Amino acid sequence: MSRNKGARHGKAKLAVGDKGRQVLENIDENNRVIRMFLEFRKELDDKHDRYEKIVKTSRDITIENKRIIFLLHSTNTDIESKKEGVLEEANSRLIQIFEKNFKSIATILKGFDPYQYQRAYTNGLQEFIEALIFYQFLTTDTIKTWEFINKSFQYEEDGEHFSLLFPQIDFILGIADFTGELMRRCINNLGVGNINDCFKTCNFVKHIYTGFLGIINPGNKEFGRKMYVLKQSLSKMELVCYNIQIRGSEVPKHMLASVMESNDVNTEEDEGFY
Repeated sequence: MSRNKGARHGKAKLAVGDKGRQVLENIDENNRVIRMFLEFRKELDDKHDRYEKIVKTSRDITIENKRIIFLLHSTNTDIESKKEGVLEEANSRLIQIFEKNFKSIATILKGFDPYQYQRAYTNGLQEFIEALIFYQFLTTDTIKTWEFINKSFQYEEDGEHFSLLFPQIDFILGIADFTGELMRRCINNLGVGNINDCFKTCNFVKHIYTGFLGIINPGNKEFGRKMYVLKQSLSKMELVCYNIQIRGSEVPKHMLASVMESNDVNTEEDEGFY
């Protein structure tokens, strides 16, 4: 029974295929409706190709910024000349991303609605913001505003002015990711005995967290998740500072990093963001 049923299904599929080929052979490409749908197909193919090209560029941006972040973590050294060299190299690579990668995306999107393609490069943009403000923090102890950074996404070529869409939500999410790098830097500082920077970094993240608490949920599904991770990072940093303050005199500096293995961090309570 099952063999006959399968045979009947195979015969039906073959008949449909033959009918489809007959329809294709008899299509009148001069028909107005057919021409209209052929134009739709061409338009969709062009859009998909454009989207994929932007996705590939965004991947390159993400990879490069991860390397820059890794490079910036090596500034945790007492050798001033090495620190300056790392910051100069990071700055040069960040400018290159502005002037090459993001400009390439902005050029591709000339004349098109950028909101239709924003999701294609949002990951790369957030990773870039994370690396950029990490660099800003290391050089100035502050981070620039969205308005300031947005000016760098304005381009000019052959007398033509164009820009890249830089949503504020990507800026906010990039800042949330940046706090994770500050948490890692705090632990690295602890490992080398640089206690003062641990407190400074923790206080900086506290200010960021306070700012996030004042944001009305923008309806972005990533916001709640990143807000929760931000709180986890801050809790770990506060635990480190607590142990330094309370137990610092009785625990050798080279052993303070082990406090991160404590299970005292409580991240179960949240403010309704997750």
